[in-house]
Amino acid sequence: MWDLDRFEDELIEQYRRHPVLANIERLPEEAFAEILLQRRFLSLAFTPAYDLAIDLLQDEAGLRIARMILREEYPDDGGNTASHREDMTDDMHRLGISRTALVRSRPTAATKRTIEDTFALIAEEGDQDHADLRLLTVLRFWGEILVSVEYGRLWERMEPLMVRDGENHSRFYYPHHHHDAKKAPLETVDRRATSHSDRLGNRLRQLIGDGGATADCFKEAEQRALRLKVSFYDQFLPALERVGS
Repeated sequence: MWDLDRFEDELIEQYRRHPVLANIERLPEEAFAEILLQRRFLSLAFTPAYDLAIDLLQDEAGLRIARMILREEYPDDGGNTASHREDMTDDMHRLGISRTALVRSRPTAATKRTIEDTFALIAEEGDQDHADLRLLTVLRFWGEILVSVEYGRLWERMEPLMVRDGENHSRFYYPHHHHDAKKAPLETVDRRATSHSDRLGNRLRQLIGDGGATADCFKEAEQRALRLKVSFYDQFLPALERVGS
C-alpha cells in the first residue's frame, strides 16, 4: 500500500507543478478571471458526474460514501442554506468577477471537451473489471484530491483578497481546499476519517486488498483522472507564455 501512496503523491506533485497552477500569481487579472469562469463550468458538472458514478456503483459501502458526499453539496433541503455552487459564485463576486461576466461566460471548446471526457471516463471505468474500485478511485482523485490541490494553488492568489483583518471570507475555494485534501496515507486511513478523500480512501484500501490487479486498476484510473485535469489547465498556457515573453 505504501507503494500506491508514493505513486499517488508523485501524481499530486505533478499536478501542483503544472505551469499555470505553479505560476498563478504571474497571470494578468483577466486571465485569472477567465480561469475561474471556465473552472465554474467544471464545478457545475461535479454533481451529475457523481450521479453517474452512483448509477454504476455496486459496492454498497462505496455507494453510501458517494451519496453522503453528493448530499453535502446541497446542505439544506428546506432551501434556506446556499448550495456549494452558490458559495462558489459568492466567492467569485468577492474576487471582483461581476454578474455580467458570469452571465456572458460560455465554456470554451477545451472546457467542453474536459466535461465530456469526464463523463466518458466514469462510464468507461464502470464497464471494466474491478469497476467499483475504479469508480471510487476516480471520485476520490478527480473529484476530491486534485480539486484540493488546484484550489490550494488558486488560493495563493486569492488569499490577499479573501482574508481581511484576520478573517477568512471564502465560502467555497478555501473550504474545499481544506476539506477535500488527502490527509492520511492509504496505508493508515481509517473509518473515522472526516475528509471526503479519506472516507473514500478507507474503502479503497479495503477493495485493493493485497494489490496485484487491483493496484494496477487504481494506478490506471488515477493517471486517467490526472490527464483530464491537466488538459483543462493546458488551455491557459498561452496566457502564461504571453506574460513570459
